[in-house]
Amino acid sequence: MQRLTVLGLLLACAASLCSAAVVIENGMPILWAHTASQMTDLPIENGVLNPDPWHYLHRMSLYRLMIAATDPFMGCMGTNATDSPFWGLPLQLGWMLTSGVNYFVSALPVLSAAQNGFMGPGLQVQMQMPAGVEDLCTNYADCSARFPDAMSKWDAFFQGLKAANESPLPDAEKRDSLLGLYWTAQMASTYASAVCNARQSHYPSTEVSFAQSWLNSAEYVSAAHFQSNMAKSVLFMTPLPSRILQEGDSAPDIPDLSADENHTLSIFAWMQKANNLLGGTLVRLWGRAMCSMNTREKGKEMLEQLLLDSSFVTSSFLSIVTGMATSC
Repeated sequence: MQRLTVLGLLLACAASLCSAAVVIENGMPILWAHTASQMTDLPIENGVLNPDPWHYLHRMSLYRLMIAATDPFMGCMGTNATDSPFWGLPLQLGWMLTSGVNYFVSALPVLSAAQNGFMGPGLQVQMQMPAGVEDLCTNYADCSARFPDAMSKWDAFFQGLKAANESPLPDAEKRDSLLGLYWTAQMASTYASAVCNARQSHYPSTEVSFAQSWLNSAEYVSAAHFQSNMAKSVLFMTPLPSRILQEGDSAPDIPDLSADENHTLSIFAWMQKANNLLGGTLVRLWGRAMCSMNTREKGKEMLEQLLLDSSFVTSSFLSIVTGMATSC
């Protein structure tokens, strides 16, 4: 927590600057038991919810409250209490506990959820902001004006969530559609965080490179409509690096990181390098290949093999993606 306090402002927009591969404690996100279970547990001024997003427990509490508020609408996601795609967000926050957080994938969905009535009738939210910070928004109107694309996409997700609850479509179709809306909003939030790219200069080039490769990997996850529930998120986040990368770190030969961590770093770097060498073609091919529910299911399986199975040959990934794209 001390390191988070010191670096909180600096890393407000950091997409993936890492802390620890441990993402759960007692089966829940880190410090979940200490978070607020109701709105009145957070600061309220003149009837307006006024959380401090630089306070780890406040931000984790916002996730807990948003998950609780949207769970009644998440029936198509599965029968488990942790099947909502929102579970990936508090797990990611826990992973970043000692090094930084992504403001845009925290504040924007919460503000949109409140605006769309999920957090209670007429609830207004005003995020606290440190003095001197001018590139981040603090309430729904402010964020909509500064980042209209991201906010409109979060609004579309929450409106779609309400509509899906009344839809007669099969759960599989509703789930796929909602996950598409969810990841479109997530990626828009990520793109919005580019306003803070200058802060990356405070980090080693190897860590910045990892952050960029992490963002590149999100393009694949998004296109496949990955269901970032508790189980899947833990599976994919556990092999992430357990410390901030330093100059000289070169996967897969970083001695104080595990084989799984080295493998994950190598795969992320390979995916980004391959895409850059191909002028962005690999991401475009992948997006084209994810053209149906069937191919998206295959895509999820392939990503799991690529990231979690060290015996999976990367050249196979290229050939399979090319074949899938041409068949769409």
